[in-house]
Amino acid sequence: MLENLNAQPQDKILQLIAMYRDDPRDGKIDLGVGVYKDATGLTPVMRAVKAAEKTLWDTEKTKTYTGLAGEPAYNAAMVGLILGAGFAERAASVATPGGTGAIRQALELIKLAAPGATVWLSNPTWPNHPSIIKYLGMKSAEYRYFDAATGEVDFAGLIADLGTVAEGDVVLLHGCCHNPTGANPTAAQWQQIVDVLKARKAIPLVDLAYQGFGDGLEEDAQATRLIANSFPEVLIAASCSKNFGIYRERTGILIALGDASRKAVTQGNLNFLNRQNYSFPPDHGARLVTMILEDQALTTQWKTELEEVRQNMLTLRQSLAEELRRATNSDRFDFVARHRGMFSRLGLTEAQVNQLREEAGVYMVGDSRINIAGLNSQTVPILAAAIAKVIG
Repeated sequence: MLENLNAQPQDKILQLIAMYRDDPRDGKIDLGVGVYKDATGLTPVMRAVKAAEKTLWDTEKTKTYTGLAGEPAYNAAMVGLILGAGFAERAASVATPGGTGAIRQALELIKLAAPGATVWLSNPTWPNHPSIIKYLGMKSAEYRYFDAATGEVDFAGLIADLGTVAEGDVVLLHGCCHNPTGANPTAAQWQQIVDVLKARKAIPLVDLAYQGFGDGLEEDAQATRLIANSFPEVLIAASCSKNFGIYRERTGILIALGDASRKAVTQGNLNFLNRQNYSFPPDHGARLVTMILEDQALTTQWKTELEEVRQNMLTLRQSLAEELRRATNSDRFDFVARHRGMFSRLGLTEAQVNQLREEAGVYMVGDSRINIAGLNSQTVPILAAAIAKVIG
């Protein structure tokens, strides 16, 4: 049997991690892997998470299974964090192994409920989106999203393409901090997107992996809340990896909003899909999140820490944009300061990206996506000078 297997294509980011690790040069810069890092290059454990873990250590009495959907308290806390009040009657939900697990279960639910639906993806999008869709044998299409020349959303192209979506198709939208570009629609543009998709009778699937990393915890939820209030059916896949810093705990949630009369059936199908895939979802990270969100002091501490993370990335963005303006004597890269979240796509060619790696030890994804959080005050001017050199 195993001799019939073919080698699978390697993940480009994992390849980049290995190349960076094997590079013996001092002063190399890792801008590839999508995790938050502080100025020392560490991905720290949040103080609020540490405090919750200590309490859990003292109070936890069992490691028995949780429910198929996860703990109800976690699901309720996450629905509240993402959507605010007023959605409990419409929201079926399941805890998942991270945001990737939530996306996978959302696609499985679509395949179960509407096997002929096409899933529309932004061009570009997170590479795992099309990879999972292809693996599941589902139909997909792309809508234009990014203008590499300006570093901004190609809104005219986006609206034109979404205007061709068929009734019942699913449109995957990044709720905030678009990955990989960092470019986001304005509030007015989000309203236009909603209006077009409502007219087309499409079903939104929101990927919300970076709430709190962009304009603020509440601000980053506004587009998702607008969508939730505008459509009879919405799927939301969310992750706690970034905003709680619990990457390895694999803590996510899939929320399915629909008519209250169908909630029980929808919930039963979500439970069924969890059972087929991994049975009971991991609980440790979910329990920490619940403890933090249910305790006012821990919530305040967590929000303070999350805001520190957000402000650090904004400072790095502004510094990089200013350094690039000085180094290139142009405003070509000013968009970096306007982008939000961890990522920006710089608009460099693959040859220029390779040159940066070979000559300067700067590691970024081949499409020139960089992780802003991989920088610090010392490496910002080094990167700017290296970019100025390769673009001539």
